[in-house]
Amino acid sequence: MQLNEIPFGTTDWSEIEPTEHPGETGKALWRTRHFGDLRVRMVEYTPGYLADHWCSKGHILLCLAGELVTELEDARVFRLTPGQSYQVADHAEAHRSSTEQGATLFIVD
Repeated sequence: MQLNEIPFGTTDWSEIEPTEHPGETGKALWRTRHFGDLRVRMVEYTPGYLADHWCSKGHILLCLAGELVTELEDARVFRLTPGQSYQVADHAEAHRSSTEQGATLFIVD
């Protein structure tokens, strides 16, 4: 990956207006920045969130708070707690997320 033409800057995530993305249950609140083709997000899942689709987009994801359960289409399940991360390539392994208690994530894709 090349990070080109991005001047040094800081982000106060609390100043970015969230967009709401409903799940099958619960919702996700995304605070999003774009840097060229790079999307960087602070995402909050409400308690009881379950994604409404299988995602094939690649991500690098860091769990900041709560607990995130990520299920792969082949039935493997991974639990992330604060300080844990996962990474997956575009079109590599379809996945979907859920959380019983809610979770806050930092995602780069």
